[in-house]
Amino acid sequence: MAEDDKYPQSTGRRRFVKGVVGSASLAGIGTGAATALNSATAPSGSGGGITEYMAMENTAGPAPRGMPQVPIEIDSEGYLKGVWPEVKEKTQQGRTIKVAETNMGGVTYSSEWFQYCGVQTYPGVAPEADQDNFLRYVGNSKFEWQNETVEKGQKVHIDDFKDYESWGNGIGSSGVGKPALATWRSQDVPPANTMVVQVIRSTNVEKMAKQDEWINASTEKGFIGNLNKCTHFCCVPSFKGLAGSAGSGAEDMIYCQCHQSVYDPFNVIKKSFVALPRPESE
Repeated sequence: MAEDDKYPQSTGRRRFVKGVVGSASLAGIGTGAATALNSATAPSGSGGGITEYMAMENTAGPAPRGMPQVPIEIDSEGYLKGVWPEVKEKTQQGRTIKVAETNMGGVTYSSEWFQYCGVQTYPGVAPEADQDNFLRYVGNSKFEWQNETVEKGQKVHIDDFKDYESWGNGIGSSGVGKPALATWRSQDVPPANTMVVQVIRSTNVEKMAKQDEWINASTEKGFIGNLNKCTHFCCVPSFKGLAGSAGSGAEDMIYCQCHQSVYDPFNVIKKSFVALPRPESE
């Protein structure tokens, strides 16, 4: 083992750190420069390459970019679903591949938004995965209200957020928004491959939807969602779920306690990054 490699190869630790740092570095380069790297970063699997997406803006900390937004819709019975784009075929780098992609609110919404931090290997991110798209509560969340009033696996319902205009938990200001953590496109999927979405219902989102075409199309009744993977080291951030967030001025923001990255859930902006390709289907 080389002197500078303090982690044995069998642990995979050094390779993981290099991979994450490499991804973060790619995220910081301009689109023009990243295009030159495209051939080296999108080989065997489907998808990958330069991807524009809508993100919860990263406002502080080492995260290289915002977390991707997950569009939300509510069915006729009041249950929340993450919108999945239309599955279609397209030619990419001389190959015909299947992608999930659709125009929504003037934005090209694609499954490639979620191809980072290893999520590109999750079964649920495959365009044709057999999933119903309902959001289902995780167990043992950071939010007491969720742990006390709903059960793991229960579908998220609009009635669970009736008090969103006044809800508070002693972290930051009350009435800013009521959060929950849920799984998405992960039924009968191993826990390690579960896609976790953070949902927030807020009057701020309702106001945003009146002023922005994309927000109007991608949110409903004040609900907004994001894939809950920090773009720095793939940790799990939280909106009003961590008391220590006040130390970084993030008590009313999405805060990652691992390295103090901060995201603004009420400022969604267009970003780009080098999405990693999905593995070849077996």
